[in-house]
Amino acid sequence: MVIDPSAPASLLVVMAHPDDAEFSAGGTLARWTDAGVRVTYCVCTDGDKGTSDPSRDPREVAEQRIAEQRAAARVLGVEEVLFLGHPDGTLQPTLALRRDVVRVIRQVRPEAVLCPDPTRRFGAAYINHPDHRAIGEVALDAVYPSARDPLVFPELVEEGLEPHKVVQVFLSNPSEPTCLVDISTTLERKIEALRQHRSQITDDRLREFIPRRAAEVGEPHGLAAAEAFALIRLG
Repeated sequence: MVIDPSAPASLLVVMAHPDDAEFSAGGTLARWTDAGVRVTYCVCTDGDKGTSDPSRDPREVAEQRIAEQRAAARVLGVEEVLFLGHPDGTLQPTLALRRDVVRVIRQVRPEAVLCPDPTRRFGAAYINHPDHRAIGEVALDAVYPSARDPLVFPELVEEGLEPHKVVQVFLSNPSEPTCLVDISTTLERKIEALRQHRSQITDDRLREFIPRRAAEVGEPHGLAAAEAFALIRLG
């Protein structure tokens, strides 16, 4: 197990919904932006289905969640948030979605990508959202080989977007963690960022579940609070 892997110079975070980045990596992102890492979010949906109230207009839900995501990103020091606008709740690993993610990779040209682990399907008390699995699969396929190869999506080259090679991938909420980031100094920032997602999470849950989960991840390795990832080094 690697503790506190070297931070990349630049990072693209590819997630399905507003709030996914903060839940899975908020403490890590706060640490890395403090260290000067340039972090960009690519959020593939607007979260327009994120309500239990059937009377709400999905467009209104999306507007609220976009605003919440931008506020949370600011708390963590993330300056750029891109939304792809794909339908919430029904993401599929299509070529169209992969092309959109490749486009962002070629625009941002990050050293590393952070995305969900697509192999994580369920646990003892939860089922992983299918959107998380779909975007994890899409992001990995976009990193390798699609963003790298000039003959894949040649229309992107015609747009002026040259191929780009990502050299590291961090999988969040991994089935088999290989590295931990100590977030004991940034746990409160993670909680404050999540607090911006007022439509999705209660303060009671923030104060109970988030610290408890961070402690469960960190304590076996002598850390008060940590986030886990599987690290892929592509060289």
